[in-house]
Amino acid sequence: MDVYDLMVIGGGINGAGIARDAAGRGLSVMLCEKDDLASHTSSASTKLIHGGLRYLEHYEFGLVRKALQEREVLLKAAPHIIWPLRFVMPHARDQRPEWMIRAGLFLYDHLARREVLPGSETVSFAKHPSGGPLQQSFKRGFVYSDGWVQDARLVVLNAMDAAENGARIHTRTACVAARRNDGHWLCTLEREDGSRFEVRARALVNAAGPWVQSLIEDKLAMPSGKSIRLVKGSHIVVKKLFDHPFAYIFQNPDQRIIFAIPYEKEFTLIGTTDVEYRGDPGEVAIDGDEIAYLCRMSNRYFRAQIGPDDVLSTYSGVRPLLDDASDNASSVTRDYSLEMDLAGAPLLSVFGGKITTFRKLAEEAVDKIAPLLGNRKPSWTAGAPLPGGDMPGADFGRFLQSLRMRHPWLPAELAERWARAYGTRVGKLIGGADSLAGLGREVLPGLYEAELAYLADVEWATRSDDILWRRSKLKLHLPADAAEVVDAWLAARASARSEALSA
Repeated sequence: MDVYDLMVIGGGINGAGIARDAAGRGLSVMLCEKDDLASHTSSASTKLIHGGLRYLEHYEFGLVRKALQEREVLLKAAPHIIWPLRFVMPHARDQRPEWMIRAGLFLYDHLARREVLPGSETVSFAKHPSGGPLQQSFKRGFVYSDGWVQDARLVVLNAMDAAENGARIHTRTACVAARRNDGHWLCTLEREDGSRFEVRARALVNAAGPWVQSLIEDKLAMPSGKSIRLVKGSHIVVKKLFDHPFAYIFQNPDQRIIFAIPYEKEFTLIGTTDVEYRGDPGEVAIDGDEIAYLCRMSNRYFRAQIGPDDVLSTYSGVRPLLDDASDNASSVTRDYSLEMDLAGAPLLSVFGGKITTFRKLAEEAVDKIAPLLGNRKPSWTAGAPLPGGDMPGADFGRFLQSLRMRHPWLPAELAERWARAYGTRVGKLIGGADSLAGLGREVLPGLYEAELAYLADVEWATRSDDILWRRSKLKLHLPADAAEVVDAWLAARASARSEALSA
């Protein structure tokens, strides 16, 4: 039976981040995820690396400062999948006064040191490109900076770095039971085909996200000292409502905010909702009321009016927030708590958190648990690039230009997409190819066999949604039967490999 220093349950951003940090400090690590990496909360975010401007209203200055510090770290660590984005906040006279917003933005600019992003400014919509798509009643607004992230790829890159530091990553593998036994955790894991195996670990990390509390109470048969509050966030995708590169943040009469963000060049992403959720986190989906709400709030600000029939795609996720007894879902804290149980082999459970602070959360988690395992190596991830992010000066533009010069035969659109997704690892897809023919068959428009093989062999992709939705957003651009085509290709490849092994 395999024995590890650390078993991590949960393949979302927190679990992958903890596995990466721990493996990089020399601990032997296994991570198991019952579905695909980032298949739930971590791929259903608004895809922002941000301090959380609205949290200032709830006096969460410590959380905002920590998030702003991490924003700078992450922009440098993964410039291919994380990049700056300027946000426009139209001023509605019936909402917060201008002086209050200016004060909040001044605080947002100065709570943490900025090296990458420009500060905020006040703009006149008669002179600013973001004014054109807005209703004429909006005359002035504010512009500030935050970051955009390909959220599911961020999880995958953390898992890749963990694996390259020796961690074992098992997707489609559920922890169905775990108990303390002779100074270890004895964990029973179940693969997708129903087969089971056991591993031993000196310590256990529960990073199961929406299932963190149920894992403690049901799988570990222990009482939980903390509780979580499930909050559903839903988004809609429509044809693009504006052509400029700015995003919008809208303040609504109910005190909630929504974002309208340029998405995949051809679309606008609108969200999120904040709705209490009491169902199965694995079955979460947008409902008609949420769609109507997002359309209504968009129409309040934009000249181009939308309705439910204009919605091309949706996604929803459940955020497992630490229950702080707030009156409404929007004001529940986005901070996290790391709970340690030392009644035998260590158990660390992660409650709450947000994608921006995952690296700091992981660092603190490993700082807590590693010394208990005799490991006192220092933290290391603050200055370490994620796979593909090791670009000189974190300069994506220069890297893309260099890629196009080295491989002029790559179509410009494909070169940019690959550079964004894989960064400096793009050479592993290209290999020795000197023409498109060297990438294998074009299985779908712009999707070649070389990329499919890489995603299956290196990034744990086993089915079409892993590839077309989480590791890319090609699903928005391809024909309706794209999923069936990719699944057929994967099945044929797996069959050919099986036949080769048995020959």
